[in-house]
Amino acid sequence: MKPKNAIIVTFLAAVIGGAGVSLLQSRSSWAFGQAQDASPAAVARRIGAIKAINGNAITLMPDSGPEITLTVQPNARLLRIAPGEKDLKSATPVQLQELQVGDRILVGGKLASDGTIAASSVVVMKRTDVEARQQQDLQDWQKRGVGGLVSAVDPGAGTVTISISSFGGKKTVVVRTSKRTIIRRYAPDSVKFEDAKMSTLQDVRAGDQLRARGDRSADGSELNAEEMLTGTFPNVEGLIKSVDTSAGTISVQDVLSKKTVELKITSDSQLHKIPAEMAQRLAMRLKSALPRGVPGAGSSSPAANAQGIPGGAPSGGMGQSGGGSSGGGRFGGGSAGGGGGFDLQRLLDQTPAVTLSDLHKGDAVAVLATQGTPAGGSTIVKLFSGVEPILQAAPTGSQAMMLAPWNLGGAPGGDAGP
Repeated sequence: MKPKNAIIVTFLAAVIGGAGVSLLQSRSSWAFGQAQDASPAAVARRIGAIKAINGNAITLMPDSGPEITLTVQPNARLLRIAPGEKDLKSATPVQLQELQVGDRILVGGKLASDGTIAASSVVVMKRTDVEARQQQDLQDWQKRGVGGLVSAVDPGAGTVTISISSFGGKKTVVVRTSKRTIIRRYAPDSVKFEDAKMSTLQDVRAGDQLRARGDRSADGSELNAEEMLTGTFPNVEGLIKSVDTSAGTISVQDVLSKKTVELKITSDSQLHKIPAEMAQRLAMRLKSALPRGVPGAGSSSPAANAQGIPGGAPSGGMGQSGGGSSGGGRFGGGSAGGGGGFDLQRLLDQTPAVTLSDLHKGDAVAVLATQGTPAGGSTIVKLFSGVEPILQAAPTGSQAMMLAPWNLGGAPGGDAGP
């Protein structure tokens, strides 16, 4: 790869940023290294967003490290490139005064001893162009995406079977991959899309969450994946044992495993409380969907009551029949079958937000968390309190109701992650 193309590949991987990172991201480190190796030692390259502009001086907030001051030289080459372009063939000249705060740039120039850069080249991707591209990607993921829990993987055949659960039952979809399919996997300690790593089908396991985008068969039972995103996100349901607001942590005794799980809360964690009436209606809807003989079907649950979770959810429905849940996000995807088009994902996300100080010992919660690392532990992605009636209704089946519709923020190409 020629140095110029290597620079552009690197730039595109970064400028699309967060939610819009594509296959280019996996090539960026290699390409950037190639570009630097082929360049004089005095030449520096930085990628980031413009924080401030004052004449020909630009304050750049790079994707990593402290902010940098750039001085655009009188003979500097300034080019504007559209999202998705892989080279400079379609780039157009741009004037310095057209640059704005928030634009993404790749700058090259001489690095001074004080850390400033005398910029001789600036390639810009306008913030408005990036936002427009991200919105297009978001709509495409919503229109052509499907998501659920992995039930089977066949690397030889290049297929993954996912299960999509709803109140109307389960639906399976076979996701077919090819050599052209872009496969990424969330980092074990992050839910940010930009932290997702290039992966292979061999890394996908039963129980993973999966979101794929591509063309579906006429009956919706298969999808030829252009992109696929997977991750392991444990589900914890039980009672809060302790809350440490200063440390930003809670401990939860899981109903099923009987183990106490320590969970971190960060600025990316989403905390909600399901109103009592809604929780009761969800519980009845779930209970009515359970087959006879399943704990919680039509009766109070001894397991839940043993954990101190109130029973006896009153009768009543959601006011809608059937049940596909359409999550529109990374993992919430697609109609799960059934009628009525009941959108549990949207319903849950519209519940009132709460803070850590609103959580107390003894509260029943349902939590979606990161896989975590031995050193860092698990971080809460989404937490819902007020779930006593739901856990009482189906302590062994609530995961199918609660977890499958949850997403982790906007679809790839939408926002930058939770």
